[in-house]
Amino acid sequence: MNIAFFLLPKKEVACMSMESTLRQTLERMEYHRYTAVPILNENGEYVGTVTEGDLLWFIKNTAELSFHEASRYHLSDVPLRLQNKSVRIDANMVDLINLVKLQNFVPVVDDTNKFIGIVRRSDVIDYCAKFALKELSAKA
Repeated sequence: MNIAFFLLPKKEVACMSMESTLRQTLERMEYHRYTAVPILNENGEYVGTVTEGDLLWFIKNTAELSFHEASRYHLSDVPLRLQNKSVRIDANMVDLINLVKLQNFVPVVDDTNKFIGIVRRSDVIDYCAKFALKELSAKA
């Protein structure tokens, strides 16, 4: 199985840059109902994932911050608690599965480290569930 089979392309993924404001990030996450989004640098390379938890801890620990002031802060100001790893498009399925167990999605990069999309955990689980259900049906 090829990782590309599971790929949700970049154009369908809500991404942020390190220069995105806290407010832009919160609004985009709210609009799409995401709990985490990938962050890209100015060259289109994956640099990390910001989560709701990262944003909440930053807000909690920044005493003067209100939602109206959230436009003054950028993602570069927000410490990321987790270092979600990416895979290359030519990685093997074992590498993908090992990461998808730990991350809601796995960022996928090309051979020049450019972000090309994500693989969602739910898509991998759905794929594996089909085989498990088929096997269970055969035994019944």
